[in-house]
Amino acid sequence: MAAASGSVLLPRCIVAPAGRHSASLIFLHGSGDSGQGLRRWIKQVSHQDLAFQHIKIIYPTAPSRPYTPMRGAMSHVWFDRFKISDDCPEHLESIDAMCQVLTDLINEEVKSGIKKNRILIGGFSMGGCMAMHLAYRNHQDVAGVFALSSFLNKTSAVYQALQKTDGVIPELFQCHGTADELVLHSWGEETNLMLKSLGVSTNFYSLPNVYHDLSKTELEKLKSWILKKLPGEVEKENE
Repeated sequence: MAAASGSVLLPRCIVAPAGRHSASLIFLHGSGDSGQGLRRWIKQVSHQDLAFQHIKIIYPTAPSRPYTPMRGAMSHVWFDRFKISDDCPEHLESIDAMCQVLTDLINEEVKSGIKKNRILIGGFSMGGCMAMHLAYRNHQDVAGVFALSSFLNKTSAVYQALQKTDGVIPELFQCHGTADELVLHSWGEETNLMLKSLGVSTNFYSLPNVYHDLSKTELEKLKSWILKKLPGEVEKENE
């Protein structure tokens, strides 16, 4: 019930900007992970933190809940799935409840003075799926969305929402390993093609021989895209 009311306070790991805070990025972990775990993983792959002069990075941790693909065992997941497949219904009740919780996180940034068009939302695997639901169904005024090794179900509510949209839609950055055996590369590719057909401007990078994993190349591409979407503001001290 707490999640449905949007009253859940998510634990989070934060990487503060080195300079003046003028933009924010919400990075959602995959199933069974944590915000702290995702930050450590990125640091391990890149040999450095994902950090910026002006962008605050927020790594929230999903609440623990029963997860059907693990036979109902408790896990830190953003929502439940009936199974890990692109060809089954979405568990919309849990997705919608978490959209409300994550909306509170976005609103916190807005209240602190960050405009919605200076906020990026994305994630790895389930986190990327959650980010697409959050942005394309609830917050189409954010700066952009990224999804790493992620997919949407064939009849996703995201597609239905975009069919009814005639405004500006956030750009999508997507990467997927060609050797991914958990979330098939074809699922990510089909998701990208479907979103593109519905008017989303997309970038899709296939990562040769990469499994369900993060890669250094992928994180370098992501960092460049982040800076393109959230450039540093020109200082006007000399005016």
